[in-house]
Amino acid sequence: MCLHDHTSAPTPAASLPRRGILAGAAALAGISVASIAAQLGGASAAQAGEKPSGPNYHGSPLTHPPLIIEGGTIVDPQTGGAIEDGVLVLDGGKVAAVGTRDETREAVAAVAGRARVLNASGRWVLPGLVDVHVHANALADARAILQGGATSVRSGSSSFYQDVALAALPAWAPGVSPRMTPAGLFISPDLGDSLLADPDLAPLATLPTGVRETADLAYLTRVNLSRGAQVIKTRANPRAGIPEQDPRELVYNQEQLSAVVKAARGAGVLCHAYSAEGIDGAVRAGVRSIEHGVFVSEGTIAEMVRRGTYFTPTMDAITSMAASPNPVLAARGKEYAPILQAAVRAAKEAGVTIVAGTDSFGTDVTPIGTEARLLAEAGLSPLEALQSATVHAARLLGLGNDAGRLVRGGFADAIVVDADPLSSASALEQVRVVVAQGAVVRNGL
Repeated sequence: MCLHDHTSAPTPAASLPRRGILAGAAALAGISVASIAAQLGGASAAQAGEKPSGPNYHGSPLTHPPLIIEGGTIVDPQTGGAIEDGVLVLDGGKVAAVGTRDETREAVAAVAGRARVLNASGRWVLPGLVDVHVHANALADARAILQGGATSVRSGSSSFYQDVALAALPAWAPGVSPRMTPAGLFISPDLGDSLLADPDLAPLATLPTGVRETADLAYLTRVNLSRGAQVIKTRANPRAGIPEQDPRELVYNQEQLSAVVKAARGAGVLCHAYSAEGIDGAVRAGVRSIEHGVFVSEGTIAEMVRRGTYFTPTMDAITSMAASPNPVLAARGKEYAPILQAAVRAAKEAGVTIVAGTDSFGTDVTPIGTEARLLAEAGLSPLEALQSATVHAARLLGLGNDAGRLVRGGFADAIVVDADPLSSASALEQVRVVVAQGAVVRNGL
């Protein structure tokens, strides 16, 4: 039963308390003037242009010089089309031009003398990749994610709102962190030390069985939104990666998950789910995406198609358990891997949109290209695997054409790879260059 009254504060206060809370989150994430300055190198302060949203700060965001990537084959993941000996011009954090040398001649002339030029001849140029499931709690985590080619990510929750703090960085310090869609705190029965993240969570510490009542779940969801979460992460089952937990036990049923979805008020809800019952309840509750989803049933797949529910299989996180020194986890990995591969094939054939998420935690980052390769090994074509980490993932995050494609006016996020991604999904593991928000964060040319 619910042991405290939420009606007196339907939406938690978000002015002064939020400022202090997010300052603490920034400190926990390792965000400081010194750490950012060390990462930025030669970036300079902008003298013109619109300021990003945020505090009424007197300064201007940092900028990087224009960038021209020429000579490579530019791939459009939406269509599978390719432009040989193409040119990509990035300026002011946006794509200024993309196309043949003739089509981009005017844009190249406009930045002549100011632009940095990278020669991608013999390689392939792609939009920055999108990882829809990461756990980044510090700047070091963000750097590791970027090095693998993911320039936009969706958080799978953080412990003290660090993802909310990281999400504010790209507008002010390009290239320091991927574009982050933050989830804030995990909507889970046991919040542990995360209760210390926010004074508005103190009432939840009095609950003898944890956060389980629908009113409490709605309250926690509203707190997250008030602190800057843009999506909500919850669960139907325990974790598979903890030997003592049973990933098929039901944590939240359809009614409880519906309370979270309703309180999210349109913010997408991603749900950690393994069991057939848990997955089905989450889908019928209206979650936006199913994470892991090993034991999804045929009937639930049909319901996912009907509702437009996305599927994030997190292939590497599941299959890699087979190599665990822990016998319980190793057994799970060996059992779950073929079942999950079959689920991916069934979901694809039915028409479910499959997206790539690594479930990386901290600096233990699986490159998003590895996840795309594993999805291809499960049954996706190379183009479909590429789409899972570009256009489909961008659509799930609500980024439209700004991410996932290289189009004029879109985000200045790009990667260069050594092999043809339309021939083999493993090409996405061969990342040579990463450009995030117009900043070159990796250059192996």
